[in-house]
Amino acid sequence: MKKVYIETYGCQMNEYDTELVRAILQKENYQFVDDETEADIVMLNTCSVRDNANRKVYNRIHNLRHTRKDGRVMIGVLGCMATNFRKALLEDRHLGLDFVAGPDSYKRLPQLLKQVEETGQQAYDVTLSEFEDYADVYPSRREGVNAWVAVMRGCNNFCTFCVVPYTRGRERSRAPENVVEEVRHLAAEGFKQVTLLGQNVNSYHYEGHDFAYLLEKVSEVDGIERIRFTSPHPKDFPQRLIQVMAENPKVCKHIHLPLQAGNDRILELMNRTYTRQDFLRLVEELRRRIPALALTTDVIVGFPTETDAEFEDTVRVMEEVQFDSAFIFKYSERQGTIAARKYPDDVPEEKKTERIVRLNELQKEISLRRNRAEIGSLQEVLVEQERTRKSPNDFQGRTDGNKLVIFPAGNYRRGDFVQVKITDATAHVLKGEVVKKGRA
Repeated sequence: MKKVYIETYGCQMNEYDTELVRAILQKENYQFVDDETEADIVMLNTCSVRDNANRKVYNRIHNLRHTRKDGRVMIGVLGCMATNFRKALLEDRHLGLDFVAGPDSYKRLPQLLKQVEETGQQAYDVTLSEFEDYADVYPSRREGVNAWVAVMRGCNNFCTFCVVPYTRGRERSRAPENVVEEVRHLAAEGFKQVTLLGQNVNSYHYEGHDFAYLLEKVSEVDGIERIRFTSPHPKDFPQRLIQVMAENPKVCKHIHLPLQAGNDRILELMNRTYTRQDFLRLVEELRRRIPALALTTDVIVGFPTETDAEFEDTVRVMEEVQFDSAFIFKYSERQGTIAARKYPDDVPEEKKTERIVRLNELQKEISLRRNRAEIGSLQEVLVEQERTRKSPNDFQGRTDGNKLVIFPAGNYRRGDFVQVKITDATAHVLKGEVVKKGRA
């Protein structure tokens, strides 16, 4: 029985794909281990969205080769880097990779591994499929409170900075009944929360059924108490979806709504297909219909040709919207994207650094202010972790709005709901005392 160790980089979709890989290989009698030194096969499930993620993987491969000098280990790369850099990965003799498999090729992993073992030659499959959705594979998950569920794969948006359409292929949605059946299994296994995944979930479409319909069907599953989703696109947020979020108590009142930039010219260069004013109108409508809404976002600074004045437009949008939190990135050129082909990466690195520091400082102030506004409130928290890394005497969980809450340990377990009175807050977490166990 061959032993496999797998590491996951990047987004929640990669986490889900790792669970698919585990299921596929366990069916073929591979055993998964938590210690790389015990493994016969090491897999790195990779992300190619940011340059830093690529560098981490290259460094990790070199480290593995250094620590496993006995040569009795097969090393392979899965995921987006496999598709985007297949030729470079396989031809780099210093890496010494044995196999490479793209996001649509995981069912072929047993054959690829067998090919390497029998021939000693590299094996790869990075074919992108128009149809593969892994609907016939039930992911092998670890115990927990939340489970990722991919409701669609691929992307048709072609944002000019993004490599996903080239590494994960075109958009295709799973049948609603197939998604619901997976969620039923999760409820039976004790999961209380599911997060529905897609590169653009609100473009989900299957035989006349939209994402709002899917949310309603998933909410009918007994045992599932909370439903989250990520990520929607501001260009198509239908009224019916807003209505379901506002009225369905199981659908969490949190939206991660990527802004990317606050200037219309930059948004057009990014091919985001909405304007600054479109985004602000959507935010106004969401908050009007869902008053308790928590709103988070992604922002890119230093996109090609972005001027100081255009960056100031992004600052103004951040100040106006008052996001609860934000992931802010420097633009990094991705091989194969439209931006890499058409626009020179001409914003100096020091300028990008200056801008990201400023936005992070601004967002920290906003997050602190919004979190401190919660002091004195009673929050329903789903316990996610018994004992935090920083303190063995604290538990942690999340509110409906996805805010992290730290509270003293007590007579409750992971998966329980507790009512927490918020007594303090930082820019990143809420702190409080449990006043009641159970739902409100």
